[in-house]
Amino acid sequence: MHSIKKENGRNVVFCKIIEIFAQNGANIFAHARKKNINFEKKLKALTLKYGVKINPIYFDLIDDIEIKSSLKSLYKDKVGIDILVNNAGIAHGGLIQMTPIDNIKNIFQVNVFSQLLIIQNLIKLLKINKNSSIINITSIAGIDAEAGSIAYGSSKAAFIFATKVLAKELIIDNIRVNAVAPGLTDTDMAELMELKAKSKMNQSSGMKRIASTTEIANAVLYLASDLSIFVNGQVIR
Repeated sequence: MHSIKKENGRNVVFCKIIEIFAQNGANIFAHARKKNINFEKKLKALTLKYGVKINPIYFDLIDDIEIKSSLKSLYKDKVGIDILVNNAGIAHGGLIQMTPIDNIKNIFQVNVFSQLLIIQNLIKLLKINKNSSIINITSIAGIDAEAGSIAYGSSKAAFIFATKVLAKELIIDNIRVNAVAPGLTDTDMAELMELKAKSKMNQSSGMKRIASTTEIANAVLYLASDLSIFVNGQVIR
């Protein structure tokens, strides 16, 4: 089984997803924006620990040409992709009158457009397997409208809608498309939040607490596995 995952600002969640998949025997292509020695050391340690293949793949999500060029290497190596996890995003907060349109465009480029471009360019590899799965990491910010989330929330809402459309389009090729929409998760980003804002998010959570990275990764694993074989076009909040 091959799986490809992409790095974002939420590196703790990213690394936990890689580890959970490695524990379950997946060979992985792990994405980072640029070559990073520490990143490669982490991948090598997981490779040795779990006896799987984990290879880095590098490209910048703001550069469409670089994305296409890097993904071509997978075709040259004739690699089959069973699972694609789109775990990338730029967080942003700000009222509309304080947010330049160029900033919103940049957030949509990373949070939506680059993800769609990657899916578009990997469909042929995903079709090789008769039961492939795409899991998009979105956010509750794309579900619950809050003041100050015009850029980030709108981009995640667009990605949620795209998930549902792609589920209808790609099922003809036996490719399921689902999403996980985390709320506040136990990462460094959560520690930087003001106590009042953090408490409000905890109270709005169905579990009345912060999520762990393992809990998010397990939801992704479920959607990638045959346990969810009849699940398509869904968003797990």
